[in-house]
Amino acid sequence: MSAFSTISTFVPQLGATTAAVKTAAQAVKGAAASVEDAAKDAAKRAKIKETALNFEASFLSVMMQQMFEGVKTSEPFGGGQGEEMFKSVMADAMSKQVAKAGGIGLAPTVEREMLKLQGLKE
Repeated sequence: MSAFSTISTFVPQLGATTAAVKTAAQAVKGAAASVEDAAKDAAKRAKIKETALNFEASFLSVMMQQMFEGVKTSEPFGGGQGEEMFKSVMADAMSKQVAKAGGIGLAPTVEREMLKLQGLKE
């Protein structure tokens, strides 16, 4: 048997192997793209959730600042510009903690609407 006849018997097998390798490479590329899309989707969802939570905290902060506006403290430990600044800082800190602990239900609603606007499902 000559070298030419030996090579000619393996050429069809080589072509089939090359096609199988190309198909496998395309499948790997498709899977990698799918994983990348899932990672982008998860990152977008996390950002939307954070934004909705920040929105609820901002809303609560404004509400709490209005609530504390009429509260006055006695003269030895209160009064002046320092008290007004502290009330603002305290209202911000309290609103962030309330929102983080579950809030008043505003963040999930805002998050759901933001997901709809982005074309994502819940």
